[in-house]
Amino acid sequence: MTALPGGSGPTPASGLASTTSASVLPGATSTVLGTLPRGVHAGYALGSLATGAFGTVPGLLLLPYLTDTLGVAAGVAALLVLLPKAWDVLVNPVAGRISDRTRSRWGARRPYLLFGGLALAVLFGAIFAAPFGAGPASGAYVAVAFLATATAFAFFQVPYVAMPAELTSDYTERTRMMTWRIAVLALAILVAGAVAPLVRDAAGGGVPGHRWMGVFVAALIALGAVGAFLGTRSAPQGTVGESEPSLRAQLTVAARNRPFRALLLCFVVQSAGVATILAGVQYFADHVLADPTTGPTVLFVCFVGPALVVMPLWSRVGARVGKLAALVAASLILAAGGLALVAAPVLPAAVVYLLVAFLGVGYAGQQVFALAMLPDCIAYDTARTGRRQAGVFTGVWTAGETFGLALGPGIYGLVLALTGYVSSTTGTSATQSDTARLGVLLGFTILPALLIGLAILLLRPYDLTPARLTSPTPPPTTADHAVVAGTEAAENHGKGATTQ
Repeated sequence: MTALPGGSGPTPASGLASTTSASVLPGATSTVLGTLPRGVHAGYALGSLATGAFGTVPGLLLLPYLTDTLGVAAGVAALLVLLPKAWDVLVNPVAGRISDRTRSRWGARRPYLLFGGLALAVLFGAIFAAPFGAGPASGAYVAVAFLATATAFAFFQVPYVAMPAELTSDYTERTRMMTWRIAVLALAILVAGAVAPLVRDAAGGGVPGHRWMGVFVAALIALGAVGAFLGTRSAPQGTVGESEPSLRAQLTVAARNRPFRALLLCFVVQSAGVATILAGVQYFADHVLADPTTGPTVLFVCFVGPALVVMPLWSRVGARVGKLAALVAASLILAAGGLALVAAPVLPAAVVYLLVAFLGVGYAGQQVFALAMLPDCIAYDTARTGRRQAGVFTGVWTAGETFGLALGPGIYGLVLALTGYVSSTTGTSATQSDTARLGVLLGFTILPALLIGLAILLLRPYDLTPARLTSPTPPPTTADHAVVAGTEAAENHGKGATTQ
């Protein structure tokens, strides 16, 4: 176990307040335990019900909702989906900075799990309320509601993702936490992605069906938020070091972390590829599989079901070959499956579903190892600088991830617009030309495969290992880290730490 540099004693706190002073959260010690109880693993993982539902359903159903129910043109719909979540590029780092400076009797992060999560649930239901029926006014309403929901999501997700780096200092334990989290995430994707279309159709489709679907997903988000808040109440709160005096200084610190930069760029591009697949599920089921009713649900079961089975296998692979090599392998599997699916129009449906299951195997590993490597980047920066600023790093990370997830539907909508996709206000897709159907296919297969596969090249600067985490390279020059105080003291402290 490696001792983490940070504050030296507890600071009394009551209520929720922001401060710029360095302190240790109530009940925390200067060392974060390595091994965590399974109850904390499970409780923390419940938050993925919220992140999985919000990350899946808008990417899956929002674009078809705009084009085939509200009658919004494909190109305009692409912008309406992209721009509100692109806002998170700005708001996520702010959410991280605020949570870094928060002091409360519940810790720095947990208040946001509860209040941010409940706000997210309410606002998500509002996205599909359609108070103006079909038409341009409803398109504008969706954009505003989606913007508000994305803001609430930032204040839930950023503190949530920041927590593992503060709950444990153990390199392997963080992988275990991510394995639990991704397993629940896979379950959330399965439930939200497979059941949400069924709820919509059971409620009659169209505007009424989407309203009930919004209520269902909102309930799922609320369950995850409350579960994560309650499930982590016994977890060690860790230490939160002094924060940088300005957002610009914090972003500068994040930018100087080379492994973090490499991992972030790769994950953003791959998230766009995955989101492009999600955005195309309904269209692919409609126009390639010719099964608009059960096709989306079966696709999701095939995509997520194998992920639940292979999660323990991926954990063992990572322990054997390392997280970086495992991430590359998983990404290649995901990309290869996408390339193979381009033959879907001439393949039996059973073979198509098997290929989608192959995609799910790669997706599970890609998510596990990217998210397990993020806390390593945060721990590396803490050891180098003496400051724990998990909120800053996760704010930048979730901003990039959210942008990638928004970019995917935007890209897919652009492909549809360029290939002449025809919108509808009936709740079902209109008859499409051969060119439009080709756009549906390529946007679901070749395009995401290229994004995911080529993004691997961005990982070349990533070089973190357990050895480097215990003996980090000091900053090149004092001037380069002028915004960081106490670096020398933190490095000396790190040299005296022991591992076991």
